Amino acid sequence: MRARLILEDGNQFVGTAIGSKKSCEGEVVFTTGMTGYQETITDPSYCKQLVAFTYPLIGNYGINLDDMEAIRPYLYGVITSEICTDPSNWRKRVSLDQYLSDCDITGISGIDTRKLTKLIRQKGTMRGKISTGNEDFSDIYKDLGVVEAVTTKQTYIIPGGEKRIVVIDLGIKRGILEQLAVKGITVIVVPAFSSAEKILSYKPHGVLVSNGPGDPKDVGQIVKNIDKLIGEVPLYGICLGHQILGLAMGMETFKMKVGHRGGNHPVKDLENGRVYITSQNHGYVLNNNNIPQDVAVTHVNLNDNTVEGIKHKSLPIFSTQYYPKANLELRESRDLLDKFIVNIDNWQKGRVS
Repeated sequence: MRARLILEDGNQFVGTAIGSKKSCEGEVVFTTGMTGYQETITDPSYCKQLVAFTYPLIGNYGINLDDMEAIRPYLYGVITSEICTDPSNWRKRVSLDQYLSDCDITGISGIDTRKLTKLIRQKGTMRGKISTGNEDFSDIYKDLGVVEAVTTKQTYIIPGGEKRIVVIDLGIKRGILEQLAVKGITVIVVPAFSSAEKILSYKPHGVLVSNGPGDPKDVGQIVKNIDKLIGEVPLYGICLGHQILGLAMGMETFKMKVGHRGGNHPVKDLENGRVYITSQNHGYVLNNNNIPQDVAVTHVNLNDNTVEGIKHKSLPIFSTQYYPKANLELRESRDLLDKFIVNIDNWQKGRVS
């Protein structure tokens, strides 16, 4: 079936429909990852977006049951230059085309994704529509409620050791939860808008504010809840959680022209000079102007010098814009979770003494 990708600036791309055959609208973004399309498609941070893959071929190893970042995809559409129709992998359960169809996700294949990427880089992120009929792009209101769409609806516990960490689920990746479980930690995952009082009632040794989709300023209640936790318990924020922690500590955010999406973003640690190649997925970033006196910037992006990490100067609070671990993440970033655990241990020792 013929399909069209229509951008809000009037540009159109004609290709072939894949997955579901319904039309869909959303923000068009691109990801630069060469592998990991399954993790990308199931990443809740892409909620309600149309995701273009810059790598020219996806679907070559199909879809398996092990590499999901969520139980289902939350994105609205998939855009690719070519989709593999005969995938080969011993773990494969279904083809990508079949998976998208089963999940009622629309896609378009056979378009010039290089041209599309260059357009987005020149003009900035745009809204668009994958149309499988005669309808054209129409102005629609800004999508709100993306965090509400991806967060857990009820608290659940992943049993581990004596150390307890509450994870505020803004769209948490499964890979991050798995790494905490491997470290022998009892993980208590709570809905995004849980109150500070509810979170503290679990007597956590630390609180992790997770990754997730959307504009951090749209979830002001979460910012207020985090503000009440400052000084009460060690905190670590990831991606959207990083931005929310920054807002709670007096920083500001802004929307980027393009955003960072993919697994190859260089980040420099200002404290030791080390450079990490990181996995990221965000369209908003903390502003590095007017930084509060009790906050320090710890990491910057080497491509555009945007803020990638912050810490509180006297409290056990830090955050990173990039992921400490995802299934497609490099091993060198796993030490961020270890740092969080060290902060928890030091906080407990200080309270005992």
